[in-house]
Amino acid sequence: MKYVRRAVYALLAGLLVNYLALVTVPLSRAAMGAAAAWLGGGLALAAFVYINLRPLPKTAPTKRIRHLAEGCELLWLFAASFALTLCVQSVWLWWAFAETGGRDGALFVVLLDLLLAACSLCALFWNGMIRVYLTSVQLGVKHRVLAALCGWIPLVNLWYLMKIIRITGDEAEFETEKWELDAVRAESEICKTKYPILMVHGVFFRDFRYLNYWGRIPKELIRNGATVYYGQQQSAAAVEDSGKELAARIRQIVRETGCEKVNIIAHSKGGLDSRAAISHCSMAPYVATLTTINTPHRGCIFAEYLLGKAPQAVRQKIAGAYNAALRQVGDPNPDFLAAVTDLTESACLRRNETTPDIPGVVYESVMSYCKKAQHGRFPLNMTYPVVKHFDGLNDGLVSVESAKWGEKFTLLEPQGKRGISHGDVVDLNRENIRGFDVREFYVKLAADLKRRGY
Repeated sequence: MKYVRRAVYALLAGLLVNYLALVTVPLSRAAMGAAAAWLGGGLALAAFVYINLRPLPKTAPTKRIRHLAEGCELLWLFAASFALTLCVQSVWLWWAFAETGGRDGALFVVLLDLLLAACSLCALFWNGMIRVYLTSVQLGVKHRVLAALCGWIPLVNLWYLMKIIRITGDEAEFETEKWELDAVRAESEICKTKYPILMVHGVFFRDFRYLNYWGRIPKELIRNGATVYYGQQQSAAAVEDSGKELAARIRQIVRETGCEKVNIIAHSKGGLDSRAAISHCSMAPYVATLTTINTPHRGCIFAEYLLGKAPQAVRQKIAGAYNAALRQVGDPNPDFLAAVTDLTESACLRRNETTPDIPGVVYESVMSYCKKAQHGRFPLNMTYPVVKHFDGLNDGLVSVESAKWGEKFTLLEPQGKRGISHGDVVDLNRENIRGFDVREFYVKLAADLKRRGY
């Protein structure tokens, strides 16, 4: 039904574009009859305006998704109308010159007609393009810039237009399905765990209020019944210092809510920080489970190599610039070098000897990996080959072997050619990856905690 409606709309839009152009030309009005031509023109204009305002039925679950779907539909109508216009205008050119023999201002008439047809097509195109540019998440900066550049190259611009239609169409359909799925299971509250979820970020990031480290994941968990808190530790500090910050945060949550315990989901260095809080800061009685995501439990050999090779002056200069910048955005005492040093293989292996798993706390781990460097966005695409040389199969920063920890280890296998990078696994780029629905993965993770009584 969807494709029948789309085909009918495309044909209608194409005919309206050409009718609106032809009806303004005296030669064509004479052939159609003036009264009929102007009446038809008025109706055609009203229909064309309606299509621009409402290219789709109002069925999308949110305004953003609806505007995105409408923008995609308008771009599709533009592409179909453009193809139909080429055919109609070619026939019209032949007929106009055949009737006038090229006299009586035929060239002016033809140019006016083409201009009006182009204006109508532009209305469809810019109406659609503005909507998808303002509402699409999946286009990102890259596709927006490339589309603007390719727009000036004949034929290439049409190819890239179809690419944008595919990306935005898939996004609108995927997001609609997500909302429909959540609506069906809303009453079940499948993520409503016994203990709230504490999400702990990794190194060099903070829990900003309006720029969520975890992307779209927390909203998806909350929509399915979860109660979510954030670690709020500094972006860069020694593992023990971050562990103390997390311990204070856990005490605050337990004290203010009376929840008794928390389930920790920690990414990257956040997993090391959480282990330190549990083992060295007496947090075991207040932590039911710890699930580490792509955490370097056994450290990173490449980090140790780079620290050893970098001159002392260079290390201090980088650390000084980072620490100064992060103080400006809220970190009271950031320590770049301490954080990086604690991620080296030797530091992690020493820490493992003094940081045992505490009985009564469930320890589990998750890891993903990339198959190629380009699967990770900058700078992970640059670090991947270096990490692969030193550490083996990795996600752009952490090796698979380093991430294994606890009673249960889950390896996220990439589907097809696409890998799952260190950033992908926390939805850092808000990218929909074929074969891996990151939001649904966390929903299932929380649902499993609820099923087991946590």
